[in-house]
Amino acid sequence: MDYINFLIAAQQVFSSLEASRSHPMEAGAPAHDAYTRLLMRLPPDSERLWQEVEPLIERKAGVLVIDDTTLDKPYASKMALVTRHWSGKHGRVVQGINLISLVWTMDGCRLPSDFRLYNKAQDDLSKNDHFQDLLQQAAERGFEPELVVFDSWYSGLPNLKQVRQLKWDWLTQLKRNREVSIDRSGNRPISEIFIPAHGRVVHLKGYGWIKVFRTVATNGDAEYWATSKLEMNIEEAAFHALDAWQIEVYHRGLKQFTGIERAQYRLEISQRNHIGLAIRAFIRLEVHRLHFGISWFEAKTSILRSAVRQYLSNPTFTLQSTA
Repeated sequence: MDYINFLIAAQQVFSSLEASRSHPMEAGAPAHDAYTRLLMRLPPDSERLWQEVEPLIERKAGVLVIDDTTLDKPYASKMALVTRHWSGKHGRVVQGINLISLVWTMDGCRLPSDFRLYNKAQDDLSKNDHFQDLLQQAAERGFEPELVVFDSWYSGLPNLKQVRQLKWDWLTQLKRNREVSIDRSGNRPISEIFIPAHGRVVHLKGYGWIKVFRTVATNGDAEYWATSKLEMNIEEAAFHALDAWQIEVYHRGLKQFTGIERAQYRLEISQRNHIGLAIRAFIRLEVHRLHFGISWFEAKTSILRSAVRQYLSNPTFTLQSTA
């Protein structure tokens, strides 16, 4: 809990040494390597995250969103978990740690319920393997979401079929070359199919009947949103597309306010534990936002403002009088 609270309060430096230096003296000064040893002895899993977030979630309502993000590690030469991944922020392949998140959202809240770290060199699991594992774990935990939302990266047939096997509906984007047919007389790329404004039911090759909507992105390119929920209308699709955006907001807040990508731990167990504790720190910021209507930025700034106020009441950097 001390480390989680440190991540919430820290503004620039996120390290075990800084956590030790920031520890309240009245609580007893910890050894200089106490936090380092802490991160090496905790079990690196997401079970504690679920224990904390479970009471905050309505498992039989809301939407589950899955997506991944890259935690930037541009200068890491000998750091565990660091590989090369595409970064939407940079618009290119960069060096970093790939975090795959499962976020529950309803009425504008963003609560992470599970996560995985990509490390195929060690566990031989692809991003799609993690996708399916996250959903299977969610089903075992009693989730019955209104919808599962994910981007086109995870729209492969095995993933779509797993969601159907769990008896859930899904919403995703399809690439323009995905093959569909109107009357099962022949498959052709979805970009060659006329799709009216209210959407169209088509047969997705290898899967079955789905409903597709054609929209236009901000850059003018066509986007194809697809769902297994055949009765969904364009207004509902647009509403749930905003759910997909919630995980982008979550990842941005996670990086900006918890220091999740700024700790330079080389060992895998330490990096995993830091990431897990940073996610738990975010939950506290999000719950505070939901209860008091205070943004993550203002919550963090208020901590700094309090420290500045305390310093101003008794400044220690002064000039001695020379008169």
